[in-house]
Amino acid sequence: MPTRYRDALSTLAANQLTLTKHPHGCLMVFPRPEWDRFRDRIAALPMQAQWWKRIFLGNAMDVDMDGQGRVLVSPELRSAAGLQKEALLLGMGGFFELWDAATYAAHEAEAMKGPVPDVFKDFSF
Repeated sequence: MPTRYRDALSTLAANQLTLTKHPHGCLMVFPRPEWDRFRDRIAALPMQAQWWKRIFLGNAMDVDMDGQGRVLVSPELRSAAGLQKEALLLGMGGFFELWDAATYAAHEAEAMKGPVPDVFKDFSF
């Protein structure tokens, strides 16, 4: 975990994180209080979302950040996200995304080739 996030995660989540699969092929990394809110929202979804509930909730793993800011990612989750040599951690507001760096670069390059989504039509940069 980068140094800039460690103090906040220590205070906010007592160094406790939860990792789970993301539908885009990365891992979601939640501070435990944020995970608790996300988990409750997912659990409340109707039956037609049962497979997504299984994906998010059934693959969730609680981890503790050590004194150096490291976390142990299980082999199952490393494999699911295709984590190889280099990893990339993106802050996404209430959680992080953990990507294989090469996979992220390929997805980003592909996204940048396409048009900007309509939801950004009236968005000011």
